[in-house]
Amino acid sequence: MKRYSLALLAATGLVGLTMGATAAEARDQLHIVGSSTVFPFATAVAEQFGKAGSFKTPVVESTGTGGGIKLFCAGVGDDTPDIANASRKIKDTEIETCKKNGVTSITEVTIGYDGIVLANSKQGPAMKLTVEDVWKALAKQVPVGGKLVDNPYKTWQDVNKDLPAEKIEVLGPPTTSGTRDAFVELVMDEGCKNFAEIKAIADAKARAAACGALREDGGYIDAGENDNLIVQKLESNLAALGIFGYSYLEQNADKLQGSLMDGVAPTFENIVSGKYEVSRPLFFYVKNQHADKVPGLREYIAEFVSDKATGDEGYAVDKGLIPLPADKHKQAAQSANALKSIM
Repeated sequence: MKRYSLALLAATGLVGLTMGATAAEARDQLHIVGSSTVFPFATAVAEQFGKAGSFKTPVVESTGTGGGIKLFCAGVGDDTPDIANASRKIKDTEIETCKKNGVTSITEVTIGYDGIVLANSKQGPAMKLTVEDVWKALAKQVPVGGKLVDNPYKTWQDVNKDLPAEKIEVLGPPTTSGTRDAFVELVMDEGCKNFAEIKAIADAKARAAACGALREDGGYIDAGENDNLIVQKLESNLAALGIFGYSYLEQNADKLQGSLMDGVAPTFENIVSGKYEVSRPLFFYVKNQHADKVPGLREYIAEFVSDKATGDEGYAVDKGLIPLPADKHKQAAQSANALKSIM
């Protein structure tokens, strides 16, 4: 038996049995998936939770909002996640998928706010953008001569004569990302709406598609779910911009500068006040059917919504989270701790 190769073990199914045992043993710790934007906050909470010593430190994976919710909604049991982090609300279609797969009770927890920033290296040019500038730079098709054509703009100066003559190269999230969904809603949809050529599209779905479709010729680059990798690429490419949550700008303030959006800088104060228009709430979703089966789930939730974690002076705020107003934070904590279902 000791001389058996891994291939032979796999052929006899013994490797599968061993892996199954390992997976079963691993379920004495929480499994959390989802948004790369929420990831730093969830990781901070998981670390504090683990240090308390009562439960193992949860496993937190950055899969993107869409990818995380897909895993979360795949079913109930040891091989499915307990929590899905999200940088947008769960969609009705995703809730229906959950129901079909037996996930019939979900709690939505609002943890705070975040701004979506376009940032570049401090060694590059400071960018003063508008939502229309960004739409014209990144849309798949733009108005030229009264009709929509494939985006011809190569530099930011082509888009707006007051911008630098730098190549349009924006590193951003993939289609599975809640940040991308929010970026399309808050920037692309807003940036396109005043163009006559867009207004002329009678069908609402076709109009939305024209606003939200991103160019695929290199102007917009799908950089995956690893926002830290985008930050690294911006350090080496001074002309490029990156799209990610405010917390990553906060954590790399010595290296990166945020672009002004319609004259407003992406700062903590401007996001809290609502002056910075490209901001959104952040969430996590709890599989309530796991609450009494996976040790520590209720306690992890209580830690996340506590004042010491996500209150005005909480440790998640130090990571760049924009906290909820005190009354809304209290309401969110009460709903979370009661495992109030949205279904």
